[in-house]
Amino acid sequence: MAILFLLKPPFFLYIIIIIIMFPWMLKAYMTDSDALLRIKKSLNNPEPLDSWKLGTQPCDDVIRWVGLVCTNGIVSNLHLKSMRLSGNIDLNALSQMPGLRIISLENNSFSGPIPEFNKLGSLKGLYLSRNQYSGEIPPDYFANMNSLKKIWFDRNKFTGKIPSSIAQLPNLLELHLEENQFSGQIPPIGQRSLESVNLSYNNLTGEIPTGLIRFDASSFEENPGLCGAKFGKVCHIHTPLTADKRKEKPSKKFLRIEYLLMLMSLIILVLMVVGIFVLARRRKDNSETIGIMEKDNLEGSVGLTICSIGRPEAIPGQQGFGAGQASLLAKKKAAGVELMLLNNTKGVFRLSDILKAAAEVLGNGSLGSSYKATMSNGMTVVVKRLKEMTLIDKNGFEAEMMKLGRLSHPNILPPLACHYRKNEKLLIYEYIPTGSLLYLLHGDRGKMHAELNWYSRLKIIQGIAQGMGYIHTELATLELPHGNLKSSNVLIGPGYQPLVVDFGLHPMIDKHYVANALAAYKAPEAVENRQVSPKSDVYCLGIVILEVLTGKFPSQYVNSGQGGTDVVQWVKSAMEEHREVELLDPEITGSSKYIGEMRKLLHIGAACTESDPESRVDIRDVICSIENIQGGDERAIQMISTFGDRYDDAASTISDASYLSFATEAKTGNNELAQRNNDSFGYRVS
Repeated sequence: MAILFLLKPPFFLYIIIIIIMFPWMLKAYMTDSDALLRIKKSLNNPEPLDSWKLGTQPCDDVIRWVGLVCTNGIVSNLHLKSMRLSGNIDLNALSQMPGLRIISLENNSFSGPIPEFNKLGSLKGLYLSRNQYSGEIPPDYFANMNSLKKIWFDRNKFTGKIPSSIAQLPNLLELHLEENQFSGQIPPIGQRSLESVNLSYNNLTGEIPTGLIRFDASSFEENPGLCGAKFGKVCHIHTPLTADKRKEKPSKKFLRIEYLLMLMSLIILVLMVVGIFVLARRRKDNSETIGIMEKDNLEGSVGLTICSIGRPEAIPGQQGFGAGQASLLAKKKAAGVELMLLNNTKGVFRLSDILKAAAEVLGNGSLGSSYKATMSNGMTVVVKRLKEMTLIDKNGFEAEMMKLGRLSHPNILPPLACHYRKNEKLLIYEYIPTGSLLYLLHGDRGKMHAELNWYSRLKIIQGIAQGMGYIHTELATLELPHGNLKSSNVLIGPGYQPLVVDFGLHPMIDKHYVANALAAYKAPEAVENRQVSPKSDVYCLGIVILEVLTGKFPSQYVNSGQGGTDVVQWVKSAMEEHREVELLDPEITGSSKYIGEMRKLLHIGAACTESDPESRVDIRDVICSIENIQGGDERAIQMISTFGDRYDDAASTISDASYLSFATEAKTGNNELAQRNNDSFGYRVS
């Protein structure tokens, strides 16, 4: 009976269904390992992927497959940069990797139309730079990629219009399409989340969308067809006439309308001339009212001349420091009001030189706004407007600034000059073109970021510590010798030499404002009891150390408390579980040789951020401990570049042994192109 049952038709039907569905079932349950092996098979010259072998696991803690970053045992990032790969990557296999969030195929030899990566709706970063992809990208290519934050398609051969669906991506942070052959007008891109944009070296035409005007002109250079105020070129609207209209003779009625319009234009012109004349007379009689005049005094008018920029963001190359300068300067000279030079090592200049300089807005920080000013002699400085500094009078202000101006150390940047107003102070600093440590860590994608290896980061931390030690020695009488140490107040000079700025200002800041203005007031003792001490500076130094080592943006920099990563709690929790290695930025762990040294520096950073100031280490002990850290030399350490989402709080689960396999990854190619929480010294506002 059993045999007869097996021979019934329904049984054979089940067998046929299973045979048909079996391939689909295999596909549905494909593992990351299966998918990656299929991807490897689809590539030409896959020798760099020799570690991808059947019988091993991609996220193995001992021998991890090259080019992968894993989170909780699932592949989240695929980094195949600079491996000389080509071919048609297997997209069906990619779609079977549910945890995949980042794809980087940079600096390879992939060519042809862009693959259908848009089928991977969960991607957060797509890096295709420096390949040979060509052809047009469909307008709706990004329509279903709402999670996408970073698009790097630069240095390919894409043509046609920029896909309009880019404008609909709600979380877009970075957009780099430079050095392609895109043409036509730029779609209405302008998400508030955008931090970095580069559309240069294409064939784009027309006016820049309003949402992109805030970015520097260099982001759009070498597009001859672009126009607008940023390029000093008027956008003309051409309305072609038909042949019949060109031949049509104007009627008498049309001529009468023309004459009437001419008469009205003439009347308007006369009224404008009269109005300008009246305004000029008023300005001449009362020139000190130009700007935002609060009190009728000479010092107010001089200071406000510098501050009264005609537009919120002055265009580089324009006279950015307001109108009415001639009359104000005449009054200033008569009263002897001038800049107070604190340091003439970079040259001598006058207030009149600053007033006449071409100004460019750099940004707004916790203490005020700053401007880049290029004087007629070619000297470039940063003019910083400081508000809420009302605790001392003019004599006290100048005495404090003289003290700061006399300081000299390779790792600090003292002010060059200052100017006093009752409600606003001006500080003049040397301009450092590289920008801040904040920008280098979280905003730059150029050569300097690519070379930010363990050796460079250790050098930066050592320099910051030495600069802070000098400040604490020279300003030992102050309650807060620095008071505002954070990565945006560390500028990076040549050879990754750090320069600490914004120090010694605590005694001059209004007590009602100081907690929101200075980073030292984020220390636990300040938050809980409003008490600060030199140990509060040590806490800030610890935050910077943890930021440099982890590559994470600290939530301690955000006044609202929302955004970034609480690096103190994150590091503390991981250290209690002996998971320190997971904290390290993968970009500095190309060699396991210095993992132990990195751990030591992590522990130093954690000791600096102890919640109890009595348990917190002293600045001298910090410097001594950091000096004992081994950094190797710059040539010996190979850096592995990753493009994980810096703004995610989750860390990749990477163990000590896994770094051995990372060291075998291909060398990082050159990346010569480059605002989150931009401070007034950030310099790079994008």
